[in-house]
Order: sequence, then structure tokens, then C-alpha cells
Amino acid sequence: MLTTLLIPDGGIATVNGLDVVTDYKAIRKQVGYMPGKFSLYQDLTVEENLNFFATLFNTTIEENYDLIKEIYVQIEPFKTRRAGKLSGGMKQKLALCCALIHRPSVLFLDEPTTGVDTVSRKEFWDMLKRLKAQGITILVSTPYMDEATLCERIALIQGGKIMSIDTPEAIIKCYPEPLFAVKSSKMSVLLEDLRKQDLAKSCFAFGEFHHLTFKENSPVNQQLLLKALEMLGHTFLGVKGNHANH
Repeated sequence: MLTTLLIPDGGIATVNGLDVVTDYKAIRKQVGYMPGKFSLYQDLTVEENLNFFATLFNTTIEENYDLIKEIYVQIEPFKTRRAGKLSGGMKQKLALCCALIHRPSVLFLDEPTTGVDTVSRKEFWDMLKRLKAQGITILVSTPYMDEATLCERIALIQGGKIMSIDTPEAIIKCYPEPLFAVKSSKMSVLLEDLRKQDLAKSCFAFGEFHHLTFKENSPVNQQLLLKALEMLGHTFLGVKGNHANH
């Protein structure tokens, strides 16, 4: 809706002070949009896709090359390859280049790293940090809480309604139960092992830690959990929280 591709049922929404209904043409010139599903022309090459989107906005690759250069150089060796033949990470970079080629002031990203490997996810967020430093406002939807912590503000949405908007730190502080941050040398395995523990009530990936709540929080249960994880082969274990003793 904010990209003006859908007409709202009611209410008012603005982007850069422009109404999404009455000013949709002006908004489309100012925003970039990268949908969750790869939607570029798969039978066109990398270079042809980028030229096509540049032409749509009456610009050229050369005119705005400085904005996409750092991203484009990674896929430039494959510029004659059809987009449908690219890897997931390369498709992601091409889609981002196409969304940026007209130098938008606001960039909308719809679950941009879903289905992408861990290394490509990290590279992608590093690219977003550099784009933000150039003055581009970035709005991202993501199912990954570790990605949400990289943002300045988070909006929690359920059933299409915003439940809360705040900084990542403030949202964590509002959590109603004692929350513990756990890490080890094997984070992906750690998440699975924590969820299998009878002492654990919930566990979710969050940034460089996994956030854990206990069914019954006590120093004894914390130590029992740590010993159980050590027996499972976890090393460099660390726990942070108001009641953590390790």
C-alpha cells in the first residue's frame, strides 16, 4: 500500500509527506521497491534488466552508477547471464540494484533475505547500512528477529494492526518475563537444543544471541540448563540477563 500498488480500504497514509492515493505518481518517482519474491525478467540478462528499469525512470546506469557500484561490481562479471540462471544471493543483489537505479529517497524491502543463505544475509545487511549512510530511508519487513535488531525502530504487527513501535532495546525491556540471552560456539545447533530442554519455556534467535525464558526461573534451573548444554558439546557458553549468574 505504501508503494501505491494497493489502494487502501480506509484511513490515510503518507510517504515523504505525499498521500498514497492522491499523490501516487509523485511517490512512485521517489521510492524503490524490492518484493519478497524475485520478480525481475528471468529471460533478460543482468545488464538488460538494469537498463530496462533505468529507462522506466528516464535515467541511465551511468547517471546513478555511484549509488549501485558497490553492489553491482559483485554481479557485473555475470552481466550477460540471464537473471533466471543466477544464484539466490546474486538475484537479491540484482533486484536491489534495480530498486535503486533511479536514486530513490525511500526504499521498501519485503522480506528481502527469505530463503537466502546466512553469508548472503549478512552481506545484504552490510549493504543496507551503507545505503542508509547515503541518506536513504529504508523500511524492511522481516520474519527474522535478529535482522529486526539491526534497525533503529521496530513496528510489531499482528493481523494487520501495529501493536508497538519502539527501539529494539525498548521492546525487549517491555517483555513481561525475565529474558536471558544465550550464546555458544554453535548457534544454530544451540537453538534446537534449547527448544528441546524441559526447563525452557521459549527460545528465539535474536541478533548474536538466542533469547530464552524459563518455565520456572531460578539460579538452580539456570545452572542445570548450562550443564545440560555443556553435556551436549556446547562450548564458549554465555548467558546474559537480570538473573543470570554465569
